[in-house]
Amino acid sequence: MPFPDLPDDLNALAAQGLLRSRRILESAQGAHITVDGCDYLAFCSNDYLGLAAHPVLIEAACRGAGQYGVGAGASHLIVGHSEAHHQLELALAAFLELPRTLLFSTGYMANLGVVSALLGRNDVVLADKLNHASLNDAALISRARFLRYTHLDLAHLEQTLAGAKGRRKLVVTDAVFSMDGDLAPVPELLALCERYDAYLLLDDAHGFGVLGTHGRGILEHFNVQSPRIIYMATLGKAAGVFGAFVAGGDELIQTLIQGARTYIYTTAFPPLLATVLLASLHLFREEGWRRAQLRELIAYLKEHLKTERWQLMPSDTPIQPLLIGSNQEAVRIAEALRLQGILVPAIRPPTVPKGQARLRISLSAAHSKDDVRRLCDALNAQA
Repeated sequence: MPFPDLPDDLNALAAQGLLRSRRILESAQGAHITVDGCDYLAFCSNDYLGLAAHPVLIEAACRGAGQYGVGAGASHLIVGHSEAHHQLELALAAFLELPRTLLFSTGYMANLGVVSALLGRNDVVLADKLNHASLNDAALISRARFLRYTHLDLAHLEQTLAGAKGRRKLVVTDAVFSMDGDLAPVPELLALCERYDAYLLLDDAHGFGVLGTHGRGILEHFNVQSPRIIYMATLGKAAGVFGAFVAGGDELIQTLIQGARTYIYTTAFPPLLATVLLASLHLFREEGWRRAQLRELIAYLKEHLKTERWQLMPSDTPIQPLLIGSNQEAVRIAEALRLQGILVPAIRPPTVPKGQARLRISLSAAHSKDDVRRLCDALNAQA
């Protein structure tokens, strides 16, 4: 065996309740799905607005496939940048009221591309301790000095910024933290960046489409705009499709086109998906009731989940984490729910800190209050 120690490593993960496995989804994504031959009420997807299987988007996919085929066939800088990609970039910029946007295949690739294109050995990255792994990996790949500050601790960040020396300083943070559901204090972060001549990269993967009156995300939620902000959001969550983009000024986007390796050296995502995303943006604007439905469901969950044994962490977003603590206990509760036909993922280290395993309840506009009441009843009975 070329790696004789791998079985021991896997057994150690199993003993700690950290061994992961995959399930096979056999239906369209939604509040009610079929997995491994069984039907479930699901609270485990990031399809926050319930658009992933929307008939309008399905029709747009068929139309896009008819016009562009199913593959881009080349990178954006060769002949893979279609008219659909171009129109989507223009539409996203108009929607956000920002000068320009640039499409990436994934949010992970967008973060890696931005940080490594803008920073090098003589620069500094300052990162929230609970940032998504892609932001941490981006900082490491850039070879900039990598400094981390305590989660949402503005005093610690200011102290770190004041002592940081470098050609460029970049503060990077999740806008909505994916495992806690809390928000970055963007106005205060921006003020610190202005005070210490730094830039601010916001990863709004879980806020775009959800936060703000019109779904414009964290920037609309806090009513902030600044040339110091580099805005990144994904298109496979609330938008219901696939991909990501970076938004900002013309010089920023031009720099990324010239230097973001994850943009330059990869095939463009299928143009048919850009056609679908244009339809998704239209639904963002026209169907604000989806965000209203989410707000109602969040309030309903908080009101009806009565367990005193576990703590529902503070969050006003569709991400509602129920803190359990023990890895094994979190897995046990998730399995008990599964046997009742309810899917809620158990999140364990290293995704979250040790001792903070949790059930990550993800709400969608596709859920009904009856769905949420069923989940609350099941969890209350477990407690």
